[in-house]
Amino acid sequence: MCLTRSRKTLTESDYRHLAEFRFLLRSFLAFSEEAARGAGLMPQHHQALLAIRGFGGRLTVGELAQRLAIKPHSAVGLANRLVEAGLAVRRTAAKDRRRVELMLTPAASRKLAGLSNSHREELRHLAPSLAPLLKNWGKC
Repeated sequence: MCLTRSRKTLTESDYRHLAEFRFLLRSFLAFSEEAARGAGLMPQHHQALLAIRGFGGRLTVGELAQRLAIKPHSAVGLANRLVEAGLAVRRTAAKDRRRVELMLTPAASRKLAGLSNSHREELRHLAPSLAPLLKNWGKC
């Protein structure tokens, strides 16, 4: 029941727990994608808005790429689409004028608040299934 790095052979229980974890993770991601679409956002737009808000309310395009694990040129395109959709604005940083940051618009903040509340509820729903998996792996 304990997945370890030192053990080379996984047990049936290890595989069962990994499969269950993957199922729960995928279930949450499917929920998230559907919730984003229901709010009129593309899932990647929602992820970007959450990254911006979750890390101080402003990110550079490079930081956005890092947070979303995407290539910098993909983050540039995503940033452009966010700005065009009225979800983000670009601002020059006050402390370092070379730094251009993305910030959420009020409309994006409202959409994100609603989505984040529904995501928090979904996580509360999944927590009883996730907690034992994470607890057992944390003991290893």
